[in-house]
Amino acid sequence: MTEKRGGLAFLPLGGTGEIGMNLNLYCLDGTWLAVDCGIGFSGNDTPEAEVLMPDPAFIVEHAKSLCGLVITHAHEDHLGAVAHLWPQLRCPIYASPFAAAVLRRKLGEAHLLSQVPIHTIHGDEPFRVGVFDLRFVPVTHSVPEAKALVLRTPYGTVVHTGDWKLDREPVVGPLTDLETFRALGEEGVLAMVCDSTNVLKGGESGTEGSVRDSLATLIRSLHGRVAITCFASNVARVDSIARAARGAGREVMIVGRSLRNLEVAARECGYLADIPPFLTEQDANSVSDDRVLMIITGSQGEPRSALSRIASDAHPNISLGEGDTVIYSSRMIPGNEQAIMAVQDNLTRRGVTVLTDKDHLVHVSGHATSDDLRTLYGLVKPKYSIPTHGEWRHLTAHAALAKELGVESVLLEDGDLLNIAPGGLEVVDTAPTGRLALDGGRLLPMTGGVLAARRKMLFNGMVLASFAVDEEGFIIGEPKISAPGLLETDDPESIRISEEFADAIDAIPDELRQEDALFRDAAKTALRRALGRKLQKRPLVDVHVLRV
Repeated sequence: MTEKRGGLAFLPLGGTGEIGMNLNLYCLDGTWLAVDCGIGFSGNDTPEAEVLMPDPAFIVEHAKSLCGLVITHAHEDHLGAVAHLWPQLRCPIYASPFAAAVLRRKLGEAHLLSQVPIHTIHGDEPFRVGVFDLRFVPVTHSVPEAKALVLRTPYGTVVHTGDWKLDREPVVGPLTDLETFRALGEEGVLAMVCDSTNVLKGGESGTEGSVRDSLATLIRSLHGRVAITCFASNVARVDSIARAARGAGREVMIVGRSLRNLEVAARECGYLADIPPFLTEQDANSVSDDRVLMIITGSQGEPRSALSRIASDAHPNISLGEGDTVIYSSRMIPGNEQAIMAVQDNLTRRGVTVLTDKDHLVHVSGHATSDDLRTLYGLVKPKYSIPTHGEWRHLTAHAALAKELGVESVLLEDGDLLNIAPGGLEVVDTAPTGRLALDGGRLLPMTGGVLAARRKMLFNGMVLASFAVDEEGFIIGEPKISAPGLLETDDPESIRISEEFADAIDAIPDELRQEDALFRDAAKTALRRALGRKLQKRPLVDVHVLRV
């Protein structure tokens, strides 16, 4: 690997070739620096898991050379995995005040706060992490204090944009600091590692200010209960919703744990200062329907989110129905379409009017359009372009744009170790990558036995057989077969399988009956044979043998 070669290298372990799960590494003469450590959410292709994160196995093996973890902003796909993966990384963390506040709450819930050294970086003051000379540059995004990261090295300067956009009216926080980017470009920038998420959209980015005005007009026109779902970390949007509610004579209630945590972190950092404290869901019955506006978590259809439970009439405090309105002030993250549509369908079935950005201006993206990218490239003038944070279609479009602007580009996937200097861009090695699933309090590899078995059970079912045998290994009584989700107990097919399984057990050679492990394996083979081809499935099978 590059610590033996020296020089400057870049290695994405997550977030390149996919949306979410950002985990990026830089290596400078043998010392590693991590940038962001986020989660992703399960899509239609991973129904056996809900929360995913990149497998850090490579950098864990090099943990002694890992000098720190820098967080660019407080979105889940950039810091949501820290509390789960830090026990393996065990390095200091560097973040803006707001990102640090959000992170402290997460680490507190994980009982790690006292163990994790968090360094809060204020403003654009330079800071040093190991051998890396760093500086944050303010950028506009749909979360306060989003930062681009500048890495000054003996081989040249690298600009890591994080998530950003150009917004003339960001509502909360500063404009993207174009003057600093211009100054960097005049000094000379070796490489720019840049967000690709919204590259397929042209024109200027929509402004948060325009959404604020549109929401105010829309909410004044509505009657009954009004609920708005948005990304919990979008403080500007929450601020706009609160002001729109006040203009319509409504009180604001927040529903969902992540929103409660967001309010605490935002107020701790001085945001929402002139917004009255929000009501909680326990106040649901104390305000009349025409006087309340609820901000609710669950814009991506998460099964256990507040909005999903409300849509299924399973929430203990909140209900919505005929005459009420739910506004989706958010976008669909690729892969979540089916889950979101299911929640919207349940709401509509209950008589709720559902409004999205297709109906009104209720959302703008927090990511740079192709025009925004052209502007930034014109200022930074990097020698090399390294598209990241996007699916393959986003990365290829970004690379084509860079080429059009005369900038040499390279397409990477997670695990590609890219030499930046000396010698120019070259993929010189490949690091192991993978995904971990958060399963309760456990981290499980997506390719491991537990989730593989769960995936097989999900699509093909499971058949469990049990029977008793005497000391000689001959069956006592009738075997019992259970196949929940696959066969009914009194199904003729179930009876046939039981009979054929009993006959197959009788045919097992005597020499296999004396040892339990061999007998169990032979019985599994007999069970698979008894299942036959009629089911047209290959369920997971297991056999319990009781020797009496």
